[in-house]
Amino acid sequence: MSPAETLHRTPLYDAHVAAGARLVEFAGWEMPVQYTGVREEHVAVRTAAGMFDVSHMGQIETSGPQATAFLQRLLSNDVERVAVGGAQYALLCREDGGVLDDLFSYRLAGDRWLTVTNAANHAKDLAWFQAHADGFDATVLDRAADFAMLAVQGPAARELIGGDLPSRMTAAPGAVLGVDALVCGTGYTGEDGVEILCAPADAPTLWDALLERGVVPAGLAARDTLRLEAGFHLYGNDLMESRDPISGGLGWAVKEDTGFIGSEACRAVREAGPAERFVGFVMKEGIARHGNPIAGGGVVTSGTMSPCLGVGIGLGYVPAAQAEVGTELQIDVRGKRRTATVVKRPIYTKDAE
Repeated sequence: MSPAETLHRTPLYDAHVAAGARLVEFAGWEMPVQYTGVREEHVAVRTAAGMFDVSHMGQIETSGPQATAFLQRLLSNDVERVAVGGAQYALLCREDGGVLDDLFSYRLAGDRWLTVTNAANHAKDLAWFQAHADGFDATVLDRAADFAMLAVQGPAARELIGGDLPSRMTAAPGAVLGVDALVCGTGYTGEDGVEILCAPADAPTLWDALLERGVVPAGLAARDTLRLEAGFHLYGNDLMESRDPISGGLGWAVKEDTGFIGSEACRAVREAGPAERFVGFVMKEGIARHGNPIAGGGVVTSGTMSPCLGVGIGLGYVPAAQAEVGTELQIDVRGKRRTATVVKRPIYTKDAE
């Protein structure tokens, strides 16, 4: 970003400043990276409830008689299986199987969907949707300016919010603490909770109401450590246009028989067996970081110190022969060889404590 360009701010910017947030640039937005501290925020989400401002994420609405058929062509999962009020995770792929983004779509009505995009990819995703809409009786609308978005996560999240909230992988309109919203039973932490989409003007009211109920503000840094413990992908680190979702361990969200763009490329990788696989690992000592080479031809895509496990953890791609759980990896961390062990994802579970 050039100095002449101004960072976007979410409707909760003033609330972040008031809460003492340290603000950083992220995907063109000025976002809170932490408030009181990464570990405190992380543990709050694991043990009670935390809230994240994710208003930087984008939204695309698809509607019309062939909206579902259109999304079936674009998205890797079986869109037609989603009931009204349901949610589904899928990949947006190129013809060669490269991943353009990973997305959540919510079926608001039989012929109306809302898809949430990653902030850095929103313009690219919107252009892709629009470019492929020809031939379908479907309307594609950019709704990013119409929503603020809060993720409230943790074992106490639902209790602290109160009311009749949608169950996991469902979505429904409703009032949350006096604010009209679309409430979605999804999240990015490995904990229960909801993501709440509301009008931007209502976001500060909702934030303050959640604060009063004891929900702890959490920043991007804790969001990253939480998703890493859960073994979830981050686009740009763990997913990218140069890799396919089968190699990325997301074959469960890829239904080749639907004929989505990239389906035949994904089918070829699945049938041949991927040359590399996506794995989670735990370090014997030290912390591996994005880009660190793994002996044998692999690479670390994400790494951090796990606040719950107290050791370095990470994600990465390794040759298929090195992907079995229990395999030892040798990782080059700033010129020093460090040992790690491949583990099953999620890397952290409650019974691991």
